[in-house]
Amino acid sequence: MRILLKNAQLVDPQIKLDQIADVLIEDGTIKKIGKSISEKVDHDFDLKGKIITPGFVDAHVHLREPGREDEETIETGTASAAAGGFTAVCCMPNTKPSIDSAEVVTFIKEKATGLLVNVHPIGAVTKKREGTELAYLGEMAEAGVVGLSDDGVAVSNSQILKYALEYSSMFNLPIIEHCEDSSLTKDGVMNEGINSTRFGLPPHPSLAEDLIAARDVAVLEYSGGRLHLAHISTKATVEILRDAKKRGLNVTGEVTPHHFTLTDDFVKDYDTNTKVNPPLRTQSDIDAIIDGLKDRTIDLIASDHAPHSIEEKEWEYIYAPFGIIGLETSVGLTLTRLYHTKILSLDEIILKMSINPRKIFRLPEAKIEIGQKANLTILDLNENWAVDKFNFKSKSINTPFHGWELKGKAIGVINNRRMYFDGKEISI
Repeated sequence: MRILLKNAQLVDPQIKLDQIADVLIEDGTIKKIGKSISEKVDHDFDLKGKIITPGFVDAHVHLREPGREDEETIETGTASAAAGGFTAVCCMPNTKPSIDSAEVVTFIKEKATGLLVNVHPIGAVTKKREGTELAYLGEMAEAGVVGLSDDGVAVSNSQILKYALEYSSMFNLPIIEHCEDSSLTKDGVMNEGINSTRFGLPPHPSLAEDLIAARDVAVLEYSGGRLHLAHISTKATVEILRDAKKRGLNVTGEVTPHHFTLTDDFVKDYDTNTKVNPPLRTQSDIDAIIDGLKDRTIDLIASDHAPHSIEEKEWEYIYAPFGIIGLETSVGLTLTRLYHTKILSLDEIILKMSINPRKIFRLPEAKIEIGQKANLTILDLNENWAVDKFNFKSKSINTPFHGWELKGKAIGVINNRRMYFDGKEISI
């Protein structure tokens, strides 16, 4: 099978590539790159005005399988990822049962075999994510996890965190921390501040994130290993990460599009699709996150895609589960909020959504080079579109962005000898 991508702008900062050219792909491999390629092919696509980049990665998603297949499955989650412009995802371990053994890791990898989007499991740090006893880290490493996390909760016991950092360093795996001191957030549902008082909702203080981030960095400095701070939401945590990097510590961090787009003002209508953990913060926090993205303190952008059923999200705000879906809005929000406002260049966005996540989680490289496996994302930087949750590929529709007008989106992906383009998936 041969396909030809014509007249696209190829952008790959890894190899300092930025040119308009054609790309010939044969049996899933890049065979030629050049001007006006003339070959007999099975499919050709005129991508004039479009961008081809190395395949994007979402390093923080919840696929819910096993255990909550009513909310999402590996198949529907990866279909959502492809529609959103991703060729790989890292799935978090708060499934039922948790991803805390080689058996569950193997189950997920087998379920993902043959799909367009690669699925890379993240294993739990502790058994059942209960924080009391280390999980079988070595067995999970051998089975193929790319990181370790008790996501949804922090590793609250500092001694266990120390052991986890030391032990995981044997396998060069990062410990991915959900930074939250739960003693400060019991029953909290939104950021503590003037709005939590105005709206009469239980508070979730930023201090809870900052304390655990500071503790984690201190333990990392003592024990060694690799630390990754998930879904950073506060000004102070950005500064903690910045300072740790200046001191040469092996620490990285991520942020979600909703945390650099929405403030806690959006909770005013009690829409449960604004209930996330960590919660939406203030404009001051967003400004700090933007600065952290610009100066490369924050390494990557990830969606924290968290599907929930309609019934659960229709509960009262204080009872509804935390989380929103993001795979199909992440690229659009990032381009709208960061690229078209000239906060980040396209190279910087590719760094944070393709290159850095592959480096941090030691995923296979994706490069636009002859001889390389075709692992590509196709962007239209200027397409104006409206978010329609009823057209999502995900099983769930819990998004606060329904109806939003965005500029720029992913219009296709190529990976594993498969292509998603124009709403259809074909074998190539």
